[in-house]
Amino acid sequence: MQNKPPTIETERLILRPFTMDDIAPSYEMNLDKRVSNFTGDGGIVSIEEIERRIAEDVLGDYAKHGYGRWAVELKGVSKFIGFAGLKYLDDMKEVDLGYRLMYDYWGKGIATEAAIACLNFGFETLDLKRIIAMLLPDNAASIHVLEKLDFQFEKEFLEDGDLIHQYFINNPRT
Repeated sequence: MQNKPPTIETERLILRPFTMDDIAPSYEMNLDKRVSNFTGDGGIVSIEEIERRIAEDVLGDYAKHGYGRWAVELKGVSKFIGFAGLKYLDDMKEVDLGYRLMYDYWGKGIATEAAIACLNFGFETLDLKRIIAMLLPDNAASIHVLEKLDFQFEKEFLEDGDLIHQYFINNPRT
């Protein structure tokens, strides 16, 4: 398996592997309380933590699994507007779909478009049997995205004091 995921293009988006150039815009996105309100991690408090997460977590996932979260750009703009992608969760033995966008890009169908590309990659390229998604139950917009993609509610649990709702989708090809 390659050590980083391919770049994927959709109608409006480019999903590309993260680089260290994404530190500053990732930090900016996470400073926005409207965004960090729904992340479950309370946002990021330092640019050093963003750098560590990209260098160790994201690029580490590429090296270990050949996939991970992608940086998301609008076609023709070459500007980081968020991330979307799949992450293998060692502790759960599951693959998680995640996405986060700068607030200005909410409500435009971008999360749905990026998520569809991620699911297609997971089911068609990686041949995954199922993909989960976890979110805070008051994140109505993300719940709407998951429902449009035919995810089903599976369970709820506490994680670090937060109530988490877990959804899943099975590979429609199997």
